[in-house]
Amino acid sequence: MEIKKLSKAKDKMSFLVKGIEHSYANTLRRLMMSEVPTLAIEDVEFKKNNSILYDEMVAHRLGLLPLKTPIKGVDEKTAIQFTLKAKGPGYVYASDLKSKDAKCKPVYPKTPIVKLLEKQEIQLMATAKLGNGNQHMKWSPGAINYVQEPTIIINNKSSKLETFRSKYPEQAFDKKGLLDKKKILDDNLVDACEGVCDDVLKVEYNNTSFIFTVESWGQLDCKDIVVKAIEIFNDQLTEFSKLLKKK
Repeated sequence: MEIKKLSKAKDKMSFLVKGIEHSYANTLRRLMMSEVPTLAIEDVEFKKNNSILYDEMVAHRLGLLPLKTPIKGVDEKTAIQFTLKAKGPGYVYASDLKSKDAKCKPVYPKTPIVKLLEKQEIQLMATAKLGNGNQHMKWSPGAINYVQEPTIIINNKSSKLETFRSKYPEQAFDKKGLLDKKKILDDNLVDACEGVCDDVLKVEYNNTSFIFTVESWGQLDCKDIVVKAIEIFNDQLTEFSKLLKKK
């Protein structure tokens, strides 16, 4: 197996994995999305709410707020308390939630929760707990997908290039008007270019090499999501091996 980092931004990364099969790639994707634990608000106790939104709607919005999740020091027993007190008129934002743990706070503080009018007020206590995407989407750490590694074969000398030029995205061409492999890959234009004319551009896929894209909602760093998923996979395989030996 070989792993190569392709790109890394604040909340998004891509990497290439060589020497695996579809089953392994899909297992890793599902583990990252559904098994890596994060914190999310689970319980909400309202003391006052005369806003336009019912208690259930406010609680639902709170539950969907991505919360920074420390990679260490949290487990199934973790319960982090939040309080919220606000009076109208004005918007109530995620930043108005006061956490008892400075390490756990809303990822996007400007997320609106509710708008309060004159004389409207909201007071509540909320509890964030650890969970995973298998239980509810609010605990999923991000969007993860993979594709087979493409190999692009370009024939800019083809007599058919001018005939099919308009069928390709403008971004796929360089300054000289030639199809550019690097631009196609960097701008994620493979699907848009494939199948137009095989004599001009042909795409082949590797069955044992996969490009993963991990986009975090912000609770965890992309690298932490990948590493944690692999740890979970290893633990599951170890447990499976032990169960087999007992048979």
